[in-house]
Amino acid sequence: MFNKEEILSFGDAKAKEIALKLLEKAIDDSDPYNAVKKSLKLKGDRIIIKGEEFNIEGNIYVLAFGKAACSMAKAVEEILDERIKEGIAVTKYSYSLPLRKIRVIEAGHPIPDENSQKGAQLGVELAKKVKEEDILLVLISGGGSALFMLPEDGISLEDKIKVNELLLKSGAKIHEINTVRKHISKVKGGKLAKLVKGTLISLILSDVVGDNLEAIASGPTVRDPTTFQDAYRILKVYNIWDKLPESVKKHIELGLQGKVQETLKEDLPNIHNFIIGSVEVACESAKKKAEKLGLKAHILTTTLEGEAKDVALAFGSIIDEIYHKNRPFEKPCVLIAGGETTVTILGKAGLGGPNQEFALSTARKIKGLRGVAVLAADSDGTDGPTDAAGGLVDSFTAELLEKEGISIEEYLANHNSYEALKRAKALLISGPTRTNVNSLYILVIGVE
Repeated sequence: MFNKEEILSFGDAKAKEIALKLLEKAIDDSDPYNAVKKSLKLKGDRIIIKGEEFNIEGNIYVLAFGKAACSMAKAVEEILDERIKEGIAVTKYSYSLPLRKIRVIEAGHPIPDENSQKGAQLGVELAKKVKEEDILLVLISGGGSALFMLPEDGISLEDKIKVNELLLKSGAKIHEINTVRKHISKVKGGKLAKLVKGTLISLILSDVVGDNLEAIASGPTVRDPTTFQDAYRILKVYNIWDKLPESVKKHIELGLQGKVQETLKEDLPNIHNFIIGSVEVACESAKKKAEKLGLKAHILTTTLEGEAKDVALAFGSIIDEIYHKNRPFEKPCVLIAGGETTVTILGKAGLGGPNQEFALSTARKIKGLRGVAVLAADSDGTDGPTDAAGGLVDSFTAELLEKEGISIEEYLANHNSYEALKRAKALLISGPTRTNVNSLYILVIGVE
């Protein structure tokens, strides 16, 4: 944690230090490099993945995309070495690592850019090289939807970016966003799998609630249960339809009429998908670390969803109940959750992200509850379009902001949580973690 010293320089330092230790352990145990090393083995002319064996009869190609692409690809290079014929890894700017045999392309996230399209086009060309006797090893991690992006014919990069921006600001849940993405993409919704003649093996680091395969990076290698009708409904529900570029409207309308290709609807016998890491693993790691520190720890959920500032108030109410009435748990204790909250933006907005809004909103409820700290962080080190992973607030945060003349309500209304947390020395700055298993929420209660 780059700014750990600043965070622990005042306030409920002990509670905050515990929260940071739990976060660091959770991220360490979610390391994608280690996850691949544990899951993938080479034995003679066989690849073994979580006990399942695949014979190597031809060439092995590697295609990686997502925020953890390079860490996963590095492990694969070390395991398969000279067996790799060719490979491509597409990751977020500043998330790259030096690789020997696999070409690295950095691209835009959360808003895709020209390199996102270039990386996806090269990935498609690689997939088409795979013959029946070959293996394509696909390494998928969070962020893949934006980083590996190839629009359908007639839809420009600019139009796809516009749709992405509208979706991200709408308050739609990630699986709803991905439903739309899949239906205007050449690679998502199982369309990448359709291109592969040989054996396709995917190792997947999940960053979505519930670990639904079709939602992770918009499911490029799995069958998709959603339809053009679902995409249309979502766009209407979130009032996006009338704001769409005409090219996107036209494509979806053609889809509704059955005139363009739907996403993959059947299981293909040559496709094999394996989840090798998720937020559940991260939460369990945090829990075990808390218990080693002598604290009672409870995982509330690994499927947290909802509007960030509102979910935060609910969690704040639970903290208050424990603090004053020792129910449903006795203090001191730690509560842990995993998932992904969202932020609905109407009109102009300041700087922030859902985890920063969660932290700032919770500060209202824990004001004066000494020995309490609340951490909300994206496991990849980036919360929204900021350099912060999230926020870490304590019982002094609201008081400090009041003295600075800052209204938490006003900053939340303007979605300017970054600036408020910065003033309170409550931002979490971790830098890239090169993993992505959703967001973590750690509540330390009654530790003084």
